[in-house]
Amino acid sequence: MNRAVILDRDATLIDVVRDEETGAVTTAFHPSHLRLLPGVVDGLRELSAAGYLLAIATNQPGPAKGHFSPAAVTRTNDALVSMLREHRVEIARVVVCMHHPQGGPGGEPSLVGPCDCRKPAPGMLTRLVDELSLSREHSWMVGDSRGDVEAGQAAGLRTALLFSPDRCELCPHRSGPSFRGNEPDLCAASFAKLTKAMLAGSGSVV
Repeated sequence: MNRAVILDRDATLIDVVRDEETGAVTTAFHPSHLRLLPGVVDGLRELSAAGYLLAIATNQPGPAKGHFSPAAVTRTNDALVSMLREHRVEIARVVVCMHHPQGGPGGEPSLVGPCDCRKPAPGMLTRLVDELSLSREHSWMVGDSRGDVEAGQAAGLRTALLFSPDRCELCPHRSGPSFRGNEPDLCAASFAKLTKAMLAGSGSVV
């Protein structure tokens, strides 16, 4: 069986988008928005060299909320895969959940409501386990939120949390996410530190 690192997208691989005029913070919905975060390329190369497949699992509720179209999500994800390929990083699969429980004005009706793929549900991860023939005990879910960690744990994967103390002042997890005893296997303030800890096999905060 294969082993993989399944990665969240926004605030894990790429930066969020900040509108200079309004101060609004949103996720990337156009290729021009893509900004890889520090350490991502080198870290992904190291993971790939160590024998891990790389995949992306991302919640993108914008179409359900009426913020942008499903086509915009697909176009942006395709551009990210191409950008990483230019850096000699291959992404085996990208899976996306565009659902949202409540949706929003102008949202796509078919995407509004409950689903089993929106993290913290494990649907996207179990799909990747099946499609890539993954060993759960030797694969990881890496993300920046409690939802990423809970999804990974529900799918039977090891989990790693990327948590930087200099998060945006609007971030609800700025003071640190609460796990109530279900902490991730690893937690680090940078992608580079997280990658090194994963490859070293340590299980702690670094």
